[in-house]
Amino acid sequence: MSERNSRLHGCWRLVSFDTELQDSKERTQPWGAAPNGYLIFHPDGRMMVLVTATVRQAGNTDEKLVALFRTMMAYTGRYRIDGDRFITKVDSSWNEAWNGTEQERFYKLDGDTLDVSTAWMPNPLVAGNPIGRGILRFRRE
Repeated sequence: MSERNSRLHGCWRLVSFDTELQDSKERTQPWGAAPNGYLIFHPDGRMMVLVTATVRQAGNTDEKLVALFRTMMAYTGRYRIDGDRFITKVDSSWNEAWNGTEQERFYKLDGDTLDVSTAWMPNPLVAGNPIGRGILRFRRE
């Protein structure tokens, strides 16, 4: 296992989650200034991530349950490192469409800070799904 790979091992607490639109470069925090979440890389080659919005209400109606689904993201799978990217073969996800896919993330590691960004893709959090990306910052626990 490479040194670069092992430096990711452990538990990372989410510090921020921004989205950036490709055309305008506009950045927003769709889930608030202090979202919740963790990213875990295990030495056996599995990763797991859970991200939720700052403010959420318990779901006891269809409307509230839909709101809970729309303010979270979670998946797990085996990952591999390729340069400045980690690629996860998703085997379980909050979104069935991701199961069996490979999710590619770019990362930059600086001490106990891990910056992660998605590839440019249609942004489901913005009307019309303009091309955008997610930018997340984590700190080692």
